[in-house]
Amino acid sequence: MSDMPTKAQILDWIEANPTLTSKRDIAKAFGVKGAARIDLKRLLKELEDEGHLEKRKKTYRDPDSLPPVSVLQVLPADDDGDLFAKPLEWHGEGVEPTVLLIPRASDPALGEGDRILARLTRVKGEDHHYEARLIRRIGTNPKRVLGIFRQGAEGGRILPIDKGDGTEWSVAPGATHGARDGELVEAEQAGPKGRMGLPKARIVERLGDPSAPKAVSLIAIHQHGIPDAFPDEVIAEADKMKPAGLSGRDDLRDLPLVTIDPSDARDHDDAVWAHADDDPKNEGGHVIWVAIADVAHYVRPGSALDREARKRGNSSYFPDRVVPMLPDRLSGDLCSLHEGVPRACLALRMQIDAHGEKVGHRFVRGLMRSAESLNYQEVQAARDGAPNEKCGPLMSEVIDPLYDAYAALVKARHRRQPLDLDLPERKVVLSEEGKVTSVNFADRLDAHRLIEEFMVLANVAAAETLIAKKSPLLFRVHEEPSPEKLESLRDTVEAAGLTLAKGQVLKTHHLNRLLEQAAGTDEAELINISTLRSMTQAYYSPANFGHFGLALQSYAHFTSPIRRYADLIVHRALITAHGWGDDGLSQDGIERLENTAEHISDTERRSMVAERDTTDRYLAAYLSERVGNEFRGRISGIARFGVFVKLDETGADGLIPMRNLGREYFHFDRDAGTLMGADTGRVIALGQRVLVRLAQAAPVTGGLELELLEIEGEAMPKGGRTRPGRKGRPTGRKPVKAKRKADKVKRKVARKRR
Repeated sequence: MSDMPTKAQILDWIEANPTLTSKRDIAKAFGVKGAARIDLKRLLKELEDEGHLEKRKKTYRDPDSLPPVSVLQVLPADDDGDLFAKPLEWHGEGVEPTVLLIPRASDPALGEGDRILARLTRVKGEDHHYEARLIRRIGTNPKRVLGIFRQGAEGGRILPIDKGDGTEWSVAPGATHGARDGELVEAEQAGPKGRMGLPKARIVERLGDPSAPKAVSLIAIHQHGIPDAFPDEVIAEADKMKPAGLSGRDDLRDLPLVTIDPSDARDHDDAVWAHADDDPKNEGGHVIWVAIADVAHYVRPGSALDREARKRGNSSYFPDRVVPMLPDRLSGDLCSLHEGVPRACLALRMQIDAHGEKVGHRFVRGLMRSAESLNYQEVQAARDGAPNEKCGPLMSEVIDPLYDAYAALVKARHRRQPLDLDLPERKVVLSEEGKVTSVNFADRLDAHRLIEEFMVLANVAAAETLIAKKSPLLFRVHEEPSPEKLESLRDTVEAAGLTLAKGQVLKTHHLNRLLEQAAGTDEAELINISTLRSMTQAYYSPANFGHFGLALQSYAHFTSPIRRYADLIVHRALITAHGWGDDGLSQDGIERLENTAEHISDTERRSMVAERDTTDRYLAAYLSERVGNEFRGRISGIARFGVFVKLDETGADGLIPMRNLGREYFHFDRDAGTLMGADTGRVIALGQRVLVRLAQAAPVTGGLELELLEIEGEAMPKGGRTRPGRKGRPTGRKPVKAKRKADKVKRKVARKRR
């Protein structure tokens, strides 16, 4: 094409090709060459001045976009009965986008004027710009109940599964949602609670068999007492919030900060950027920016939101759902650093030298705008030479500098020697119906490690700043292993033919040397698991006892205030210490720090147990269809009642009861942590390779029962314990004593008969 494109043609191209929007891409698309590029540059500048385009570094983009979670107002139904909605948070200057509501069967009826919180998906090739799925209607927050539906002559009743809730709910015939007797259901209150009779509910979701996978996480939530419904006043407070403006903040919107998260992330609470340091005194150094959502702006001390966030302590994550610390209006919208949307943040500029050591830092309270929302896999692929359409334009200015700064931090990490465990993380993959389709071990990419190192450095900077300013805060504490656990680890290490130094103060580099010895051997997994078990559990404290695992003297959590209350406390402390406003750490908050630390340490452990129980139940449901199959694994624990085995394929833990071990009696040695066969002298110990058969899988409890077939390649005798020559009968623990007792009984009987 030799003619210069019109403005309309340029805008159409950018709309159709959002990833090919640099001046070079546009020139190539329209065949603009040589001196004509000057005219093209002039056209693009005019479009920018007119507000049709927004230039971000070397690319041009439509500035008019909505965040993935938005507040909408429902419009009257059109002639076809479709419902459209008006976005109430439109920041653009162009034509307001059209949003079509896509209702689900369980959604409540919506009418003109209703204000809703919805999740948006951008669409192309339609007469509307976005499609919206209802999260909830704003201004209404009906009570939810999880229970078993019992069908009656007219409708039925719901019996809550929560042991502490004895209230039954009545369900009208038209509100059963097709539920069958005995099904697990989720329901919401229908109408005001009367003074007489049972409260009324309508079923909004059928979860089927209470032991089915989709019900697993809900049961765990209720069993462990994790609050999953926000009080009305909390929802009302969140709904009134408006986006923070620039007043009193540094303008960081021109920084190309990006979020890098899992591909299924629903919120983004941290953004990063790095570049080479131009300070001549720091040759070869880097500048790292870390921006964190400013949750403190919205969650004020003593507010209903604050009380509920403190009560929850943290968000809880399950394979099929998240129980958030904050309502969707905040966690998925105003506090989430969505691409292209102005968001309040607390940002940190850090300088590191060529060796990865931090040489300076400063905090600011700012307003940022994420240049792109990326996931770990696409960032790593881009770094490895295969950038996709999103990452391609970011390589030279964003992605490569991030990895350059990370390379320097790796040098500092090697010198510091934090504990370097190699324990793959299980990821349970579910279908839309909630059934487990696969169990994978998540890849550990450099992209993951990059973000982790940036966040660790930011957390250290937060602790150091507050210590220097003599401000109260909550530290993240991880104490060294106890002498008893350390001695147990040494026993395991020596049994594996390895060594762990004695007679000196234990440092993480001693443990890393041990892990290096084990790497690549059959004992590697055993040593990693045993080392992890020897560790104390991390906790929060207003007193600083250091972080053993990270080999750091001062450490605080600063980077995830959307999902951890501890981070919100640190944000407030920084606000007060810098004099940024009246939403900092209150005197009451300071006085309650010790109590808060204990409480949120408990809620963290509660979530960990619930998440682990849920994963175990999902794995049991997944394996229940493979009862009778054989699996390879490794002995991961030994007790008086049996042997625990971790299966290679899924990472699931199962139990071999004593009765399934073989044909002889096994003696349990608590000190050595072994079992020894009474007849053969066979020793069963931690770390041994085994072949087992799955005998039973119980999804309701998450239990797996196994049968031992081989140990270290040697087949076990088939059948239960038997006496020599008497197949099928159990052998007593002490055959000689048993025989004497039986003979004595016979003599007594004989005397009586005389």
